[in-house]
Amino acid sequence: MNAALVIVAAVARNRVIGGDNRLLWRLSSDLRRFKALTLGKPLIMGRKTFESIGEPLPGRQSIVLTRDHTWSHPGVLVAHDLLQALDLGGETAAVTGASDIIIAGGADLYAQTIGIADRMHITEVDLSPPGDSFFPEIGPRWKEVARESFPAGPQDEAAFAFVDYEPN
Repeated sequence: MNAALVIVAAVARNRVIGGDNRLLWRLSSDLRRFKALTLGKPLIMGRKTFESIGEPLPGRQSIVLTRDHTWSHPGVLVAHDLLQALDLGGETAAVTGASDIIIAGGADLYAQTIGIADRMHITEVDLSPPGDSFFPEIGPRWKEVARESFPAGPQDEAAFAFVDYEPN
């Protein structure tokens, strides 16, 4: 069985996903969903996204995509192009039995994979903050298959919706 390629992202109304290499909101509900969707699965992310997190997330193999051939970090697999990252994700999924390879950001990686992903789990954040990192347009290739809307919880800065997409 080949693992599915799955994009997971939190996206503001204006498509902003971050600014100054950090998240621009606090949504504990989204962090819990991210953990549930990604635990036990390989995570592919860009170097700047990884550095904003600072360390590998427990229970997931981090695969960092970077053009810097000197970059390394303990416990992280490094890829220098998307094909290599996807190969490492597939190998990791095969060894661990993971059903999905997760694309976890940032903007460049989302743009490179939105046309080839098998599913997307998007958290729509009910904010429009200024930022410098944007999620690509969700075009006609995608159809919404599930939506759950929530008011801001006690540790959430905004209302949000969990939205799942599959290709048309």
